[in-house]
Amino acid sequence: MIFSTLEHILTHISFSIVSIVITIHLITLLGNEFIELYDSSEKGMIALFFCITGLLVTRWIYSGHLPLSNLYESLIFLSWGFSIIHMVPYFKEHKNFLSTITAPSAFFTQGFATSGLLTDTHQSKILVPALQSQWLMMHVSMMILGYAALLCGSLLSVALLVISLRKVLRIVANRNNLLHDSFSFGEIQYMTQRRNVLRNPFFLSYVNYYRFQLIQQLDHWSYRIISIGFIFLTIGILSGAVWANEAWGSYWNWDPKETWAFISWITFAIYFHTRTTQNWEGFHSAIVASIGFLIIWICYFGVNLLGIGLHSYGLFTLTSN
Repeated sequence: MIFSTLEHILTHISFSIVSIVITIHLITLLGNEFIELYDSSEKGMIALFFCITGLLVTRWIYSGHLPLSNLYESLIFLSWGFSIIHMVPYFKEHKNFLSTITAPSAFFTQGFATSGLLTDTHQSKILVPALQSQWLMMHVSMMILGYAALLCGSLLSVALLVISLRKVLRIVANRNNLLHDSFSFGEIQYMTQRRNVLRNPFFLSYVNYYRFQLIQQLDHWSYRIISIGFIFLTIGILSGAVWANEAWGSYWNWDPKETWAFISWITFAIYFHTRTTQNWEGFHSAIVASIGFLIIWICYFGVNLLGIGLHSYGLFTLTSN
Protein backbone atom coordinates (compact mmCIF):
# COMPACT_ATOMS: atom_id res chain seq x y z
CA MET A 1 0.00 0.00 0.00
CA ILE A 2 2.85 2.37 0.84
CA PHE A 3 4.60 1.69 -2.48
CA SER A 4 1.35 2.14 -4.39
CA THR A 5 0.71 5.51 -2.73
CA LEU A 6 4.30 6.64 -3.30
CA GLU A 7 4.07 5.63 -6.96
CA HIS A 8 0.84 7.61 -7.34
CA ILE A 9 2.43 10.71 -5.77
CA LEU A 10 5.60 10.50 -7.89
CA THR A 11 3.54 10.06 -11.07
CA HIS A 12 1.61 13.29 -10.50
CA ILE A 13 4.68 15.20 -9.30
CA SER A 14 6.64 14.23 -12.42
CA PHE A 15 3.78 15.29 -14.70
CA SER A 16 3.43 18.60 -12.82
CA ILE A 17 7.16 19.27 -13.17
CA VAL A 18 7.23 18.61 -16.91
CA SER A 19 4.11 20.81 -17.32
CA ILE A 20 5.93 23.67 -15.55
CA VAL A 21 9.00 23.13 -17.75
CA ILE A 22 6.85 23.36 -20.90
CA THR A 23 5.24 26.56 -19.60
CA ILE A 24 8.67 28.09 -18.95
CA HIS A 25 9.79 27.21 -22.48
CA LEU A 26 6.69 28.89 -23.93
CA ILE A 27 7.34 32.01 -21.83
CA THR A 28 10.99 32.23 -22.93
CA LEU A 29 9.82 32.18 -26.55
CA LEU A 30 7.98 35.47 -25.98
CA GLY A 31 11.13 37.51 -25.56
CA ASN A 32 14.71 37.72 -24.40
CA GLU A 33 13.68 39.42 -21.16
CA PHE A 34 12.51 36.03 -19.87
CA ILE A 35 15.73 34.25 -20.79
CA GLU A 36 16.75 33.95 -17.12
CA LEU A 37 13.89 31.47 -16.68
CA TYR A 38 15.82 29.02 -18.84
CA ASP A 39 17.92 27.89 -15.86
CA SER A 40 14.70 27.07 -14.02
CA SER A 41 13.62 24.79 -16.86
CA GLU A 42 16.99 23.04 -16.70
CA LYS A 43 16.56 22.42 -12.98
CA GLY A 44 13.05 21.20 -13.70
CA MET A 45 14.35 18.57 -16.14
CA ILE A 46 16.83 17.39 -13.49
CA ALA A 47 14.01 17.12 -10.93
CA LEU A 48 11.92 15.24 -13.54
CA PHE A 49 14.73 12.74 -14.04
CA PHE A 50 14.91 11.92 -10.34
CA CYS A 51 11.12 11.75 -9.97
CA ILE A 52 10.73 9.28 -12.83
CA THR A 53 13.71 7.30 -11.55
CA GLY A 54 12.05 7.07 -8.14
CA LEU A 55 8.78 6.08 -9.80
CA LEU A 56 10.41 3.25 -11.76
CA VAL A 57 12.36 1.99 -8.74
CA THR A 58 9.22 2.06 -6.58
CA ARG A 59 7.20 0.15 -9.15
CA TRP A 60 10.10 -2.29 -9.60
CA ILE A 61 10.18 -3.07 -5.87
CA TYR A 62 6.38 -3.25 -5.67
CA SER A 63 5.92 -5.54 -8.69
CA GLY A 64 9.09 -7.59 -8.33
CA HIS A 65 10.18 -7.08 -11.95
CA LEU A 66 11.50 -4.29 -14.16
CA PRO A 67 8.44 -2.15 -15.05
CA LEU A 68 8.35 -2.81 -18.78
CA SER A 69 5.49 -5.29 -19.10
CA ASN A 70 2.74 -3.07 -20.57
CA LEU A 71 2.11 0.18 -22.42
CA TYR A 72 1.81 2.32 -19.29
CA GLU A 73 5.15 1.15 -17.89
CA SER A 74 6.89 1.49 -21.23
CA LEU A 75 5.61 5.07 -21.62
CA ILE A 76 7.02 5.97 -18.20
CA PHE A 77 10.31 4.36 -19.21
CA LEU A 78 10.23 6.27 -22.51
CA SER A 79 9.86 9.55 -20.58
CA TRP A 80 12.80 8.48 -18.46
CA GLY A 81 14.77 7.89 -21.66
CA PHE A 82 13.99 11.42 -22.84
CA SER A 83 15.20 12.83 -19.51
CA ILE A 84 18.40 10.76 -19.74
CA ILE A 85 19.16 12.19 -23.18
CA HIS A 86 18.74 15.64 -21.68
CA MET A 87 20.92 14.79 -18.68
CA VAL A 88 23.89 13.28 -20.50
CA PRO A 89 26.85 15.64 -19.91
CA TYR A 90 28.12 14.94 -23.43
CA PHE A 91 25.28 17.09 -24.79
CA LYS A 92 25.74 19.83 -22.21
CA GLU A 93 27.13 22.35 -24.68
CA HIS A 94 24.06 22.08 -26.91
CA LYS A 95 21.41 21.62 -24.22
CA ASN A 96 19.22 24.34 -25.75
CA PHE A 97 18.47 22.10 -28.75
CA LEU A 98 17.81 19.04 -26.62
CA SER A 99 15.53 20.71 -24.08
CA THR A 100 13.36 21.99 -26.92
CA ILE A 101 12.90 18.38 -28.02
CA THR A 102 13.08 16.35 -24.80
CA ALA A 103 10.77 18.50 -22.64
CA PRO A 104 7.73 18.37 -24.99
CA SER A 105 8.40 14.68 -25.69
CA ALA A 106 8.45 13.85 -21.97
CA PHE A 107 5.34 16.02 -21.49
CA PHE A 108 3.24 14.17 -24.07
CA THR A 109 4.38 10.68 -23.04
CA GLN A 110 3.85 11.43 -19.34
CA GLY A 111 0.50 13.02 -20.10
CA PHE A 112 -0.73 10.05 -22.08
CA ALA A 113 0.60 7.56 -19.52
CA THR A 114 -1.19 9.31 -16.63
CA SER A 115 -4.41 9.90 -18.57
CA GLY A 116 -7.56 7.90 -18.01
CA LEU A 117 -7.03 5.95 -21.22
CA LEU A 118 -4.53 3.59 -19.57
CA THR A 119 -6.14 3.24 -16.14
CA ASP A 120 -6.45 -0.55 -16.47
CA THR A 121 -2.69 -0.93 -16.94
CA HIS A 122 -1.72 1.19 -13.90
CA GLN A 123 -2.20 -1.77 -11.58
CA SER A 124 0.85 -4.00 -11.24
CA LYS A 125 0.43 -7.44 -12.83
CA ILE A 126 2.02 -10.86 -12.54
CA LEU A 127 4.05 -11.62 -15.64
CA VAL A 128 3.02 -14.47 -17.90
CA PRO A 129 5.62 -17.29 -18.05
CA ALA A 130 7.06 -16.12 -21.38
CA LEU A 131 7.93 -12.72 -19.85
CA GLN A 132 9.51 -14.17 -16.72
CA SER A 133 12.98 -14.05 -18.20
CA GLN A 134 16.17 -12.06 -17.70
CA TRP A 135 15.90 -11.08 -21.36
CA LEU A 136 12.98 -8.78 -20.46
CA MET A 137 15.35 -6.22 -18.97
CA MET A 138 17.87 -6.47 -21.80
CA HIS A 139 15.51 -6.53 -24.78
CA VAL A 140 12.77 -4.10 -23.80
CA SER A 141 15.04 -1.52 -22.13
CA MET A 142 17.29 -1.39 -25.21
CA MET A 143 14.29 -1.02 -27.52
CA ILE A 144 12.70 1.80 -25.47
CA LEU A 145 15.98 3.69 -25.10
CA GLY A 146 16.50 3.23 -28.84
CA TYR A 147 13.03 4.64 -29.52
CA ALA A 148 13.73 7.65 -27.28
CA ALA A 149 17.03 8.49 -28.99
CA LEU A 150 15.70 7.91 -32.51
CA LEU A 151 12.63 10.05 -31.86
CA CYS A 152 14.75 12.93 -30.50
CA GLY A 153 17.23 12.71 -33.36
CA SER A 154 14.44 12.53 -35.93
CA LEU A 155 12.74 15.60 -34.47
CA LEU A 156 15.98 17.53 -34.90
CA SER A 157 15.92 16.45 -38.55
CA VAL A 158 12.32 17.64 -38.83
CA ALA A 159 13.46 21.04 -37.49
CA LEU A 160 16.21 21.08 -40.12
CA LEU A 161 13.65 20.42 -42.86
CA VAL A 162 11.35 23.17 -41.59
CA ILE A 163 14.16 25.75 -41.63
CA SER A 164 15.32 24.66 -45.10
CA LEU A 165 11.80 24.60 -46.58
CA ARG A 166 10.97 28.02 -45.14
CA LYS A 167 13.91 29.45 -47.04
CA VAL A 168 12.73 27.82 -50.28
CA LEU A 169 9.12 28.96 -49.79
CA ARG A 170 10.26 32.52 -49.08
CA ILE A 171 12.25 32.63 -52.31
CA VAL A 172 9.30 31.26 -54.33
CA ALA A 173 6.89 33.74 -52.71
CA ASN A 174 9.16 36.69 -53.51
CA ARG A 175 9.42 35.64 -57.16
CA ASN A 176 5.64 35.27 -57.46
CA ASN A 177 5.09 38.71 -55.97
CA LEU A 178 7.49 40.29 -58.45
CA LEU A 179 5.83 38.53 -61.40
CA HIS A 180 2.14 39.00 -60.61
CA ASP A 181 1.73 42.05 -58.37
CA SER A 182 1.42 45.62 -59.60
CA PHE A 183 2.78 48.45 -57.46
CA SER A 184 2.45 52.20 -57.26
CA PHE A 185 5.50 54.41 -57.56
CA GLY A 186 5.76 54.72 -53.76
CA GLU A 187 5.51 50.97 -53.26
CA ILE A 188 8.15 50.34 -55.89
CA GLN A 189 10.46 52.89 -54.27
CA TYR A 190 9.91 51.30 -50.83
CA MET A 191 10.58 47.78 -52.16
CA THR A 192 13.68 49.00 -53.95
CA GLN A 193 15.07 50.48 -50.76
CA ARG A 194 14.16 47.34 -48.80
CA ARG A 195 15.79 45.14 -51.44
CA ASN A 196 18.93 47.26 -51.27
CA VAL A 197 19.08 46.71 -47.50
CA LEU A 198 18.54 42.98 -47.87
CA ARG A 199 21.24 42.86 -50.52
CA ASN A 200 23.72 44.51 -48.23
CA PRO A 201 26.72 42.14 -48.12
CA PHE A 202 27.06 42.43 -44.34
CA PHE A 203 23.35 41.70 -43.76
CA LEU A 204 23.30 38.77 -46.16
CA SER A 205 26.47 37.28 -44.77
CA TYR A 206 25.17 37.51 -41.19
CA VAL A 207 21.75 35.98 -41.96
CA ASN A 208 23.13 33.25 -44.20
CA TYR A 209 25.93 32.43 -41.76
CA TYR A 210 23.50 32.14 -38.83
CA ARG A 211 21.11 29.93 -40.81
CA PHE A 212 24.00 27.82 -42.11
CA GLN A 213 25.39 27.37 -38.59
CA LEU A 214 21.97 26.41 -37.23
CA ILE A 215 21.37 23.85 -39.97
CA GLN A 216 24.84 22.40 -39.51
CA GLN A 217 24.37 22.01 -35.76
CA LEU A 218 20.94 20.44 -36.17
CA ASP A 219 22.35 17.98 -38.71
CA HIS A 220 25.37 17.24 -36.53
CA TRP A 221 23.46 16.50 -33.34
CA SER A 222 20.68 14.69 -35.15
CA TYR A 223 23.28 12.32 -36.58
CA ARG A 224 24.92 11.82 -33.17
CA ILE A 225 21.67 11.03 -31.35
CA ILE A 226 20.32 8.80 -34.13
CA SER A 227 23.62 6.89 -34.10
CA ILE A 228 23.17 6.14 -30.39
CA GLY A 229 19.53 5.15 -30.92
CA PHE A 230 20.45 2.90 -33.84
CA ILE A 231 22.96 1.03 -31.64
CA PHE A 232 20.32 0.53 -28.94
CA LEU A 233 17.78 -0.60 -31.55
CA THR A 234 20.23 -3.11 -33.02
CA ILE A 235 21.05 -4.56 -29.60
CA GLY A 236 17.34 -4.71 -28.77
CA ILE A 237 16.46 -6.58 -31.98
CA LEU A 238 19.32 -9.08 -31.56
CA SER A 239 18.53 -9.76 -27.90
CA GLY A 240 14.86 -10.08 -28.82
CA ALA A 241 15.74 -12.70 -31.44
CA VAL A 242 17.65 -14.75 -28.86
CA TRP A 243 14.78 -14.43 -26.39
CA ALA A 244 12.26 -15.43 -29.08
CA ASN A 245 14.25 -18.57 -29.79
CA GLU A 246 14.12 -19.51 -26.11
CA ALA A 247 10.41 -18.70 -25.69
CA TRP A 248 8.93 -19.73 -29.04
CA GLY A 249 11.63 -21.92 -30.63
CA SER A 250 12.35 -19.54 -33.51
CA TYR A 251 14.61 -16.50 -33.87
CA TRP A 252 12.19 -14.65 -36.16
CA ASN A 253 8.44 -15.08 -36.66
CA TRP A 254 7.49 -12.02 -38.76
CA ASP A 255 5.19 -10.86 -35.99
CA PRO A 256 3.78 -7.33 -36.66
CA LYS A 257 6.02 -5.89 -33.93
CA GLU A 258 9.08 -7.68 -35.30
CA THR A 259 8.26 -6.63 -38.85
CA TRP A 260 7.91 -2.94 -38.00
CA ALA A 261 11.06 -3.07 -35.86
CA PHE A 262 12.88 -4.46 -38.90
CA ILE A 263 11.37 -1.71 -41.11
CA SER A 264 12.57 0.87 -38.57
CA TRP A 265 16.06 -0.60 -38.61
CA ILE A 266 16.15 -0.60 -42.44
CA THR A 267 14.91 3.02 -42.56
CA PHE A 268 17.70 4.30 -40.34
CA ALA A 269 20.23 2.11 -42.11
CA ILE A 270 19.20 3.96 -45.28
CA TYR A 271 19.65 7.20 -43.33
CA PHE A 272 23.28 6.32 -42.59
CA HIS A 273 23.80 5.28 -46.21
CA THR A 274 22.55 8.65 -47.46
CA ARG A 275 25.08 10.38 -45.24
CA THR A 276 27.92 8.48 -46.92
CA THR A 277 26.63 9.50 -50.37
CA GLN A 278 28.06 12.74 -51.74
CA ASN A 279 25.63 15.70 -51.74
CA TRP A 280 22.95 13.64 -49.94
CA GLU A 281 23.79 14.42 -46.33
CA GLY A 282 21.88 17.18 -44.63
CA PHE A 283 18.53 17.86 -46.32
CA HIS A 284 18.09 14.46 -48.01
CA SER A 285 19.13 12.44 -44.97
CA ALA A 286 16.79 14.58 -42.85
CA ILE A 287 13.90 13.49 -45.08
CA VAL A 288 14.73 9.84 -44.36
CA ALA A 289 14.99 10.54 -40.61
CA SER A 290 11.60 12.29 -40.68
CA ILE A 291 10.06 9.21 -42.28
CA GLY A 292 11.78 7.15 -39.60
CA PHE A 293 10.06 9.29 -36.94
CA LEU A 294 6.64 8.14 -38.19
CA ILE A 295 7.76 4.52 -38.53
CA ILE A 296 9.09 4.44 -34.96
CA TRP A 297 5.72 5.60 -33.63
CA ILE A 298 3.94 2.97 -35.72
CA CYS A 299 6.31 0.30 -34.41
CA TYR A 300 6.08 1.38 -30.78
CA PHE A 301 2.48 2.54 -30.42
CA GLY A 302 0.50 1.81 -33.57
CA VAL A 303 1.11 -1.95 -33.59
CA ASN A 304 0.02 -2.17 -29.92
CA LEU A 305 -3.40 -0.78 -30.84
CA LEU A 306 -4.01 -3.77 -33.12
CA GLY A 307 -3.69 -6.20 -30.21
CA ILE A 308 -2.55 -9.01 -32.49
CA GLY A 309 0.62 -11.03 -32.86
CA LEU A 310 2.99 -12.69 -30.45
CA HIS A 311 3.78 -9.41 -28.67
CA SER A 312 0.16 -8.80 -27.61
CA TYR A 313 0.29 -11.24 -24.69
CA GLY A 314 1.83 -8.60 -22.44
CA LEU A 315 -1.58 -6.90 -22.25
CA PHE A 316 -3.31 -9.97 -20.84
CA THR A 317 -1.73 -10.56 -17.46
CA LEU A 318 -3.10 -11.79 -14.15
CA THR A 319 -3.83 -9.37 -11.31
CA SER A 320 -1.48 -9.55 -8.32
CA ASN A 321 -2.87 -10.97 -5.10
